[in-house]
Amino acid sequence: MAPVRSGQLKAYAVLGKTRTPSAPEIPTADELGVPALHVTFWFGLWAPKGTPRPIIERLNAAVTEALGDPAVQKRIAELGAEIPTREQQTAEAFGAFHKAEVDKWWPFINSAGIKAE
Repeated sequence: MAPVRSGQLKAYAVLGKTRTPSAPEIPTADELGVPALHVTFWFGLWAPKGTPRPIIERLNAAVTEALGDPAVQKRIAELGAEIPTREQQTAEAFGAFHKAEVDKWWPFINSAGIKAE
């Protein structure tokens, strides 16, 4: 968001379903007449398959604690990103979200002939 705030870049729309709290003055693509153009940036933390559940829970607790820190929240907001709700910060919720993202984008990846390298 820094280049937008400084005037170096002009933000015409956000590609989320709703306006972003860090820049509520920027309309959504839906509002500008380009419906269903929803692309969001997200980050995740993965562990190797078979990682014991207590380790997963400990990692999740550490990440959740970090995301609850006001300084971390402020910095993430400054970057124009949003922190998922606490209910979305579980391994199960993230797994479901990740699967939905793969299901959404896989047809585009295949049709473009993109291959893993």
